[in-house]
Amino acid sequence: MDLKGSVDLQHLIDSRRFSPYQWLLLTLCFLIVVLDGFDTAAIGYIAPSLITDWGVTRQALAPVISAALFGLAAGAIFAGPLADRFGRRMVLIVSVLFFGGWNLVTATADSIQLLTAYRFATGLGLGAAMSNGLTLIAEFAPRKRRALLMSIVFCGFPAGAALGGLFASWLIPAYGWRSVLLVGGWAPLVLAGLLLLWLPESVRYMLMSGKPMEKVFRTMARVMQDPLHGIQRLTCVEDKPVSGHSAIGQILSRDYLLGSLMLWLTYFMGLLIFYLLTGWMPLLMKDAGFTTSKAVLLTALFPLGGAIGTVIAGWLMDKLNPRRVVMTTFLLTGVLLFSVGRAHDLELLSLLIFLAGGTMNAGQTSMGFLAADFYPTHCRATGMSWMLGFGRFGGIFGALIGAELMSWQLGFSGFFGLLAIPAMIAVLALAVLQANYARRGVGKIMMSEG
Repeated sequence: MDLKGSVDLQHLIDSRRFSPYQWLLLTLCFLIVVLDGFDTAAIGYIAPSLITDWGVTRQALAPVISAALFGLAAGAIFAGPLADRFGRRMVLIVSVLFFGGWNLVTATADSIQLLTAYRFATGLGLGAAMSNGLTLIAEFAPRKRRALLMSIVFCGFPAGAALGGLFASWLIPAYGWRSVLLVGGWAPLVLAGLLLLWLPESVRYMLMSGKPMEKVFRTMARVMQDPLHGIQRLTCVEDKPVSGHSAIGQILSRDYLLGSLMLWLTYFMGLLIFYLLTGWMPLLMKDAGFTTSKAVLLTALFPLGGAIGTVIAGWLMDKLNPRRVVMTTFLLTGVLLFSVGRAHDLELLSLLIFLAGGTMNAGQTSMGFLAADFYPTHCRATGMSWMLGFGRFGGIFGALIGAELMSWQLGFSGFFGLLAIPAMIAVLALAVLQANYARRGVGKIMMSEG
């Protein structure tokens, strides 16, 4: 296609093949989210060993499990506005270095108090990394494959959590629980070096922030692996300037507030389910008579199912109404979790946990696309990170009430029956979001243009 003169950036991306450099970018962002999932879930996998080694109660572990989640929320909330102001690239690199370094420090902890403080610091980096990784891939993705590509990146989180379970089941018996944290520390430091070499800045951000056109062209030519001959200027047709609004002001403005609240509520409920299960299921399984190793492996089935479900959901979202697709995944999650509590056969239990993980994580990971689709470039990193940040309080709530629920001796039936309730609340929130789209027609910025 012969493009001349001034060209819209999204039109250029859509008109060219997905380059090897874009595949590299996709891989880097995927690895960032994998490590995020690995490190976030690590504390749940080492919890039984901490109880044994340190002689602490389950209730004493609640602050440790929730500490990283507080850090995740704070890191996401602060990093989004920073990325919208200073760019996605450097915020991402610093975030990965930060959580990798603090994981190494966490491995030296010798008390509950130190472990709690170190996990909070680790969470700051984790929260900043994932939101900006998702924002960056959204801004380099072709329109017709954006949901699928973002879902692939986002499924790195459950994949990383499942990988953490597999590593933990091998590492802990052989080398102790500190080895899980050491792996979660060195891997991000290695990745940060690769990001310094290969990670580009968002061209959308460069255009919106008034960077020199020569620098914009160098970055875009590198990513597309095309000299872009005949193109004199790149523009962002889909991004309309919003006068009088900062990035935070825009996501809280009249046109976006209701949608923002529904995105936060849905993500809150999804993480409440996720962290209740990944944080406390190993102990629940152990109480049911499983060995520590088998309890960890059964728990790992939940995030592992998400890798498959997320890709399927992303493919469907590119072809159907994305909000209705995500709504369906949360509805299925509620039904499957209710069924898990009534399964007595080990094979059936394993299958239901895997399927529930597939639908739950498919819905949760698809939220990144819904947020990227809802907000324009000017506030996209902020909108994405605030959804992730405020949603993290659902994870915090899940981690904190997990100890209380365990003390109630609810058993499988009661524990999993309760988890169907937040899934249904998420369905209602997405229904309101869909109605908001239909009524106002706002937020269809990235998908409906052109």
